[in-house]
Amino acid sequence: MRTSQQINVMMDEKLKSPRAGKLIFFASGRQRIIAIIVFTTIAMFFAAFAIAGHSNVDMGNYLGRCGFRAMYHLPCPTCEYTTATLAFTQGRIFEAFNLQPACALLCSILVFTGLVSFIIAVFGINFGFVRKFFAEVKIRHIVLALIIIILSGWAVTLSRTIANN
Repeated sequence: MRTSQQINVMMDEKLKSPRAGKLIFFASGRQRIIAIIVFTTIAMFFAAFAIAGHSNVDMGNYLGRCGFRAMYHLPCPTCEYTTATLAFTQGRIFEAFNLQPACALLCSILVFTGLVSFIIAVFGINFGFVRKFFAEVKIRHIVLALIIIILSGWAVTLSRTIANN
């Protein structure tokens, strides 16, 4: 093996080793495939809403009307999510936060996740904080965080509805 090949192998091994404090790693093939799937899913989600928003499609016809609101005359935990997502995809970020803060926060998290997934998929770079996140955070913590975010957004829409009546 030539000296340049030995140096390249040594560099590759250094980037692959999971040392503590390391910020950047090479992503494995499996990690890149998962990142492609995650990025594609997020991109398709936002693309569908962006196309619907720019085409003035009434999403209520496809997603259905809110039965909770019709029955109890109060907003449900996910009321205004569709409208906030449409505003977010059209670039009206502050309007999305005003309509439904929880949805805008979730959309922001999805954008960040999509960006990180894109970098992992295309460039093969995996970040230390991603490894640390998935090593330390359990699914139940993510579900609990989502429940808290959704309930907090519901509290905002309930308080606005009660204040306006």
